[in-house]
Amino acid sequence: MAVNSAPQDDPRLARIKESIHSIPDFPKAGILFRDVTTLLLDHKAFKDTIDIFVERYKHMKIDAVVGIEARGFIFGPPIALGIGAKFVPQRKPKKLPGPVVAEEYTLEYGTDRIEMHEGAVQPGERCLVVDDLIATGGTLAAGIRLVERVGAEVVECACLIELSELKGREKLMGKPLFVLVDFEGE
Repeated sequence: MAVNSAPQDDPRLARIKESIHSIPDFPKAGILFRDVTTLLLDHKAFKDTIDIFVERYKHMKIDAVVGIEARGFIFGPPIALGIGAKFVPQRKPKKLPGPVVAEEYTLEYGTDRIEMHEGAVQPGERCLVVDDLIATGGTLAAGIRLVERVGAEVVECACLIELSELKGREKLMGKPLFVLVDFEGE
């Protein structure tokens, strides 16, 4: 398990992990897809997931929870509500109206970009960056750079799942990462 992980003696973690289904050969042959939408069907596992994150962050004086499209939008808002912070979406290009700041990042097959409203995060604010899963780390690293470029501080990143064998944590520029479950070797 990763260094910054939920305590493994927490009885809620078994139910959370069991509620995440693994889909072989999706979206293409050779990929084992971890489907977090099945966790949403189990209201107890979903509540436990949010509760663990809220318990961790409620005393860290987080100003903004920044959720990366699309599944960061599932977990980010209830965490933000639970800790009394605002929620800021980071979206794919041309999805946000008005002026945006953007960060481009490299994928195995090309490049992509995420955007955030100008002024949504203010200089000096303490931010938590949330996504459902970290694999190679490119998207989460871009989210961190975007927050830091506007002068805010990334306190930590939070993901439900880490695929640690892909070493995405190494791309996070030393930022702490908190995860609930790791499917390494499974």
